[in-house]
Amino acid sequence: MPEGEQGLSRSRSWIRQGRVRESRLWTQSLCHVSSPPPDSRWVVVADRGADIYEHLLACQERGLGFVVRACQDRGLVGTRQQLFSVARSQPVAGQFCLTIRSSPTRSARRTTLAVSFSPPLALRAPQRPGTNAGKGQSVTVSVVRVWEPGSQLEWLLLCNEAVSSFAQARERAWQYATRWLIEDFHKALKTGLGAERLQLHTGHRLFAAVALLSVVDFALVDLREQSRQQSEAPIEQIGWPSLYLHVLSHYQQQPINTVGQAYDALAKLGGHLGRSKDAPPGWQTLWRGLLHLRHLIVGWRLAIRSTISSSRQK
Repeated sequence: MPEGEQGLSRSRSWIRQGRVRESRLWTQSLCHVSSPPPDSRWVVVADRGADIYEHLLACQERGLGFVVRACQDRGLVGTRQQLFSVARSQPVAGQFCLTIRSSPTRSARRTTLAVSFSPPLALRAPQRPGTNAGKGQSVTVSVVRVWEPGSQLEWLLLCNEAVSSFAQARERAWQYATRWLIEDFHKALKTGLGAERLQLHTGHRLFAAVALLSVVDFALVDLREQSRQQSEAPIEQIGWPSLYLHVLSHYQQQPINTVGQAYDALAKLGGHLGRSKDAPPGWQTLWRGLLHLRHLIVGWRLAIRSTISSSRQK
């Protein structure tokens, strides 16, 4: 076969095995994670993109816990049943309330979710190039199902540890639900603060820069969460420097005494119009507002220095 055709054949082979290549990325990410210390447990919490056999197996072999939202309706060892049908056939164990976060197409709302859990199940290894289905090692999981009756909202969560009570099932559901806050933190670090755009060539310099950016990132995400949960809390709770609050209140020409007032003022600096039908500002708007505020602080300091210098000359 000509060399050009061989190259094309290999290229098509990589396309056909795209799923395997993705699994390698997930598995390689775990190579940089050591085993947890004694008397502790590390849990990998991930969305449906992480429901890959090799990834789940690597977590199991490394002693890492996982709570992963199921994407594949896998076969089960020792039975002809499928994962989803078994998970959906379990009785309701209890209910809990959860605030569904807002998105560009819907507003936030609070709802009641039902919860059920399955006994430990052995997931059959899928077919891979050169092997048949079921030839690899099985992965043992319990499935926690979380759903809103009468709607399409449903989570099927694969958990490495056995779940035997409603309290344990609810804990796994909360672990998955709070994943969104961690996702926002990472998104703010990469997209807003530009951690991926830093032109640094050594690991220790990149780690140092990310550590500094993480402080700013946490402050922005924390302000947004506090404004949603306790907007009437005193302004001292957000831990801002007094100069920031002083300049921001002067710019707004009104005092800032609560977390909600600081949130609104910073959002306006970031371009949020605050109309009745506008969605609540997110961290990107807050980031633009914080940049504007820092420029105002620089101007404030320069104005004070200029005033002091002029008074000394007189």
